[in-house]
Amino acid sequence: MNRLRAALPLLLLVAAGIVLFASGVLDRLHPAELVAHQQELKAQLADNPWLGRAAYVGLLTLAVSTGLPGTVLVIFAGGFAFGVAEGTALSSVALTLGSLILYLASRYAFGAGSRHPPRLVERLHHGFERHPVSYTLFLRFIPVAPFGLVTICLAWLRCPLWLFLGATWLGGTVSLVFETSIGAGLGDALRQSDRIGFGLLLHRQVLLPLGAIAVLVLLPLLAQRLLRRRRPG
Repeated sequence: MNRLRAALPLLLLVAAGIVLFASGVLDRLHPAELVAHQQELKAQLADNPWLGRAAYVGLLTLAVSTGLPGTVLVIFAGGFAFGVAEGTALSSVALTLGSLILYLASRYAFGAGSRHPPRLVERLHHGFERHPVSYTLFLRFIPVAPFGLVTICLAWLRCPLWLFLGATWLGGTVSLVFETSIGAGLGDALRQSDRIGFGLLLHRQVLLPLGAIAVLVLLPLLAQRLLRRRRPG
């Protein structure tokens, strides 16, 4: 009973994510849908600027806190609706707040961390204990695993709250700049071509941030290869 009570907040977040995913809200945030209804979207944001921004932050916060797949669609929509600068700022607030909710629910569920940890946590444990600050920053800056999964792992590792918040905000915002740029670029590209296809990826507004994200993904492999070369045989 105690274990179920401790896991209840985390289970409620998972349930909320399932409901949100099944509701079809994310389908309405597909770039093609946004372009098809862009005039209506602009009118609604013009009539209710604060409400529209609050709704976006609330939706992304909920998506991040549940570890929902497809969160990137919400971020793309933020870039499309608000532009790179404002979209990144709003998404950064939501990403940090949603991650904090998931972190606190996970910490409460895991208790003192006496239960057997997942395999990924065991692999991270040694490096985290030796260099907690640099290791946490590395996990947040370099996408070695899904964002929500890293949040849960850091909660199990009992990462200090100040370090978790700082690394999440800083590392998450760096990734958000590129992801929001893709959303803004997709909007511009779709306005020109008015159709979804592979050609959209060749537009400069989309291709550059996609290339930047690809570099971030490849960084762990490059770092691992450099470390192996430096090790004495």
